[in-house]
Amino acid sequence: MGDFDFLVGTWHVVNRRLVRRHAGSDEWDEFPGCSVARSFFDGAGSFDEMSCPTKGFSGASVRIFDPATGTWSIYWMTSSRGVLELPPVVGRFVDGVGTFYADDVDEGRPVRCRFTWSRITPTSCRWEQAFSTDGERTWETNWTMDFTRTPTG
Repeated sequence: MGDFDFLVGTWHVVNRRLVRRHAGSDEWDEFPGCSVARSFFDGAGSFDEMSCPTKGFSGASVRIFDPATGTWSIYWMTSSRGVLELPPVVGRFVDGVGTFYADDVDEGRPVRCRFTWSRITPTSCRWEQAFSTDGERTWETNWTMDFTRTPTG
């Protein structure tokens, strides 16, 4: 519990999203965001909302800790789709890095999805999303978010 307490507050976010996934592309779309995160259930829950004004959408994550398994489930939703995306990614923090996995479908193909939270300091952190289409032998990182705490954050 409390693994996501570092995220509580207000953040400037630099998003980098791969323009074409599964195509060997190295062309990235970079855009700003602002994230506001809160914790609940005495640190066993976490919620954040990120607005991306230049893209015209907002996204939100809900994270919940399962004390029986010691794992977190992370659910994502976006204003552009209006649904809770399933399945959640599930995992834990080890040595200051959080790694979370799910089997999913992207552009009609099965993928293994990985979220990673790393580079965590009091004023910054990084989130990455990567997909594997070959049973985790290789990964294609397709979205990164670099967070910097705002002065009032």
